[in-house]
Amino acid sequence: MLDMGTVKFSQHGLICAIAQDCATGEVLMQAYMNEEALQKTLETGYAHYYSRSRKCLWKKGETSGNVQKVVTATFDCDRDCILLGIEQKGVACHTGERSCFHDPVVTSERGGLTFVGELERVVEDRKNNPVEGSYTAYLFGRGVDKIAKKTGEEAVEVVIASKNDDKEDLVREIADLTYHLMVLMRCKGVSLEDVCTELKRRHKK
Repeated sequence: MLDMGTVKFSQHGLICAIAQDCATGEVLMQAYMNEEALQKTLETGYAHYYSRSRKCLWKKGETSGNVQKVVTATFDCDRDCILLGIEQKGVACHTGERSCFHDPVVTSERGGLTFVGELERVVEDRKNNPVEGSYTAYLFGRGVDKIAKKTGEEAVEVVIASKNDDKEDLVREIADLTYHLMVLMRCKGVSLEDVCTELKRRHKK
């Protein structure tokens, strides 16, 4: 059990809590916890916070259904902030956005693991809600044989591109392969988290 005496609550009895998608690393929201909220979170496995405006404890998703299942919980070096690795059901933001951090000040075209998570959600949506003219929906409509064939073709293209001295071409081919792999994964019910869990298991050996 956590020794609450080691947690550095503020003069108002609060610590900052950050909720992050455990599979992609996407930061979803920031809130506050008092001792009771922290204890409830650890006891139930679901995120509880303290509302400074209402001055009461609340469970995330209690009314909306958008609960946050806690997979990991890590303090910062000062123990006055806690990072929650969560599985988010639905959206995190009350505005309907997936993340509360959807108001960019500085933007970049650079990608990252969080975008891979976003791509996974788009692929899943195209599978569940086909859009006319969507290549992704077309692949799902043709089935696993077509998807597997395209994935194999893209793998060969990556091998060919790797033999040439053209980084941009190799990046494009790897992007094509990654996309088709994600379609194949979704077709067979495999998630990014499944793959990352297996990689982590191997890393320990």
